[in-house]
Amino acid sequence: MFLSVVVVFFALLMLGIPIGFTLGIAGVAGLLLMGSGVGLLSMAPLQYFTGLDMFTLMAMPFFILAGELMNKAGITKRLVNFANILVGHWRGGLAHANIMASVFFAGMTGAAVSDTAAIGTMLIPAMVEDGYDVDFSAAVTAASSIIGPTIPPSNMMVIYGSLMNVSIAGLFAAGFLPGIVLAILLMIMSAYLSWKRGYPKGPKSTFRQKLVPIIILGGILSGLFTPTEAAAIAVLYALLIGFLVLKSITFKDLLPMLLKTAKITGSVFLIIGTASILSWVLAINQVPQAIAAFLIQTTGNPKLVLLLILILMLIVGMFMDIAAALIILGPILHPIAVSIGFAPIHFGIVMVLSLNIALMTPPVGACLFVACSISKISLARLSKAIFPFIIMEVLALFIVAYIPEISLLIPRLLGFA
Repeated sequence: MFLSVVVVFFALLMLGIPIGFTLGIAGVAGLLLMGSGVGLLSMAPLQYFTGLDMFTLMAMPFFILAGELMNKAGITKRLVNFANILVGHWRGGLAHANIMASVFFAGMTGAAVSDTAAIGTMLIPAMVEDGYDVDFSAAVTAASSIIGPTIPPSNMMVIYGSLMNVSIAGLFAAGFLPGIVLAILLMIMSAYLSWKRGYPKGPKSTFRQKLVPIIILGGILSGLFTPTEAAAIAVLYALLIGFLVLKSITFKDLLPMLLKTAKITGSVFLIIGTASILSWVLAINQVPQAIAAFLIQTTGNPKLVLLLILILMLIVGMFMDIAAALIILGPILHPIAVSIGFAPIHFGIVMVLSLNIALMTPPVGACLFVACSISKISLARLSKAIFPFIIMEVLALFIVAYIPEISLLIPRLLGFA
C-alpha cells in the first residue's frame, strides 16, 4: 500500500498537479487501498478539518498581512536604509546591508519569498548601479532571505509547533541565535567575494544617523505577546504607521492586500489540510515506525542518525514545497529525533532551517525564481552564483544541528526548555 501511495504521489507531481491537490489525492488513494472500500473515505474530511483546527495557525495570515502592510507603508525601505547605515561602509557594503536587512525584515513577516521580493526590488538594482555583478546581487538577496523564517516570527515554526505540539514561543526564542550564525557566515562569504572582486565601500554614517533608526526599529520589534496576539498587534502597528504616521497607505490599498493575504493563506492551509489526510494514512499503517526502525537499525549512533535526517531533508526540500515537506516529514522524523535524545525545540529549529535552505536550491527553489524575475537573469546563472552561499548555509545547518546550545540557550533562559 505504501509503495502504491508513493507512486501516485510522485506521478501526480510529475504531471504538474499543484502540491495541495497531490497530497489530497494521494491520501484518498491510500484510504481506498486500505481494503475497506469507500467506508474509510469519511476520514478524509475529518482529518482535513483536524489538520486545520489549531488556534495557533491564526498567526500565519496576520503575519502575512503585516508584511504586506509594512511593505506598502515604506517600513521595509527604512529597514534597508538602517542596515546600510550600520554596515554600508564596509567593503561590499551593500551586500552586507542586504543580509542585515534580511535580519531586520525577519522580525516582520517570517517569510523568505516576501523577503526576496521586498528587499530584492530595492537592493538588486541599487547594487548593480553601484558596480556589483547582477548575479552576485541576486544571489546575496536570495541566500539571505532564508534568515527570515529562521529568526522569529516564522510561519514554518508556527506550522511545526502546531502539528508537533511544541511551544511556538519556545521555537521563536530558539531561532534568534541560529539566524545570527547564518547571517555571520553569509557576511563572511560576502566579504571574501567583495574583496576578491573589488566591490565598493559606502560612506561612513554619523552617530545621529544610527540613533534614529534604532529607535524606530525598537518600536517595530518590541512587544510581549503570544504568537497570534503578536501577529495581530503587528497588523495594527502597520496600519497605524501606514495611515497616520507615514500616510503611505489609503483605504483603496487594503482590498488588494487582503486578497493577496487570503490567497497565500488559502494555499498554505490547503496543503496543511490535505497533508493531514496523507499523514493519517501513513500513521495508521505504521510507516513512521518502520522508517524509525530502519534508521536506528542502520546505525545506533544518534549523530549519524541526525546526519541521515539532515541529508533526507535537504534532498526532499529540493523537490517538494517546504510546507508540505514539513507537514509530511515532521510526524515521522520528530519522534525519531526525540527518541534518540534530541530536544523537541532544537530539532524543530534544525528541521525548519534545513527545509528553508531548499528555498534557494534548484529545481524548485521559490526564492531563486523571485530573484531571477527581479534581476532578469537565467536560473542557471543564478544557481551558479548562489552556490558559495549554499555551502555557508549548509555549514550553518550542521553547526546548529550538532551544537544544541545555539538553539537552546535562549529558550532555557526564558524557561521554555
